[in-house]
Amino acid sequence: MKVASNLVKDIRNHYCEQLCSIYDKDESNVMILILLEHYFKIDRVKMALEPNLRLSESEMLKIHFAVKDLLKHKPIQYIIGKTEFCDLQFKVNENVLIPRPETAEMVREIYNNHCTINNLQFSTFNSQFSILDIGTGSGCIAISLAKAFPQSQVYAMDISEKALTTAKENAINNNVNVTFIHDDILSLRDNIETKFDIIVSNPPYVRELEKSEMRDNVLKWEPHNALFVSNDNPLIFYRSILELAKNHLNENGVIWFEINEFLGKEMISLCKEFGFSDVKIFKDFRDKDRFMKLKKTIG
Repeated sequence: MKVASNLVKDIRNHYCEQLCSIYDKDESNVMILILLEHYFKIDRVKMALEPNLRLSESEMLKIHFAVKDLLKHKPIQYIIGKTEFCDLQFKVNENVLIPRPETAEMVREIYNNHCTINNLQFSTFNSQFSILDIGTGSGCIAISLAKAFPQSQVYAMDISEKALTTAKENAINNNVNVTFIHDDILSLRDNIETKFDIIVSNPPYVRELEKSEMRDNVLKWEPHNALFVSNDNPLIFYRSILELAKNHLNENGVIWFEINEFLGKEMISLCKEFGFSDVKIFKDFRDKDRFMKLKKTIG
């Protein structure tokens, strides 16, 4: 079925109807609005003020091909090439995971935790921490923390050179300094000389058995090496990070992990195995166990 006309309102209705074959109506409408604003700077207000607004044939083709990708379950963030995280803009592509709101919750909790002393808030501008983000992907965690604590030394590690290329672009675009490290936490050569006040990671934690619960936009498009772990050894990345922390976490240093909602008890046991007795699990906005804080125990 062809679009009734080149009026924006007709184009919007036509493609919303198409997307409703695999997405719900509200989600379909939001995605079309995102495309219109991204490509043509047309938002709801502009459409209301200019009801006879039209697109050219070449402009209509942009929407057409974007919707074709959406019907293949391609995430809209990959289509427009960007997303927002902690009020910052990040370039994203198929080499990096799309940042999740749950991860942003963890970053905000880190910020709140480390800019509070004796319940008194103070300016973060002069707060100096050494921070390591392991499995940085797009760089969203490291860059957001570098923005929040501009006097800190922030490092970010990833096994993927392509992911690091994207992360470096994001650091430049957000005007922060981050030192990027190309290495594999599972076979780390331990050539890191720095000790850190904060180690943070959102490593792969989804078990293979949980794939059936995931949507096609994740399974078909996002990098599996950043998502999945084996059923037999689901805490493999956390164990390696805790091994690193033995020699590279400062006294009174803190580790922050995003975790699998079903493995909270196992994570607590693992952390205690490595001598971390001060462990706290936080729930996300869906009331699921989602991230944890552990503090190095002295003595």
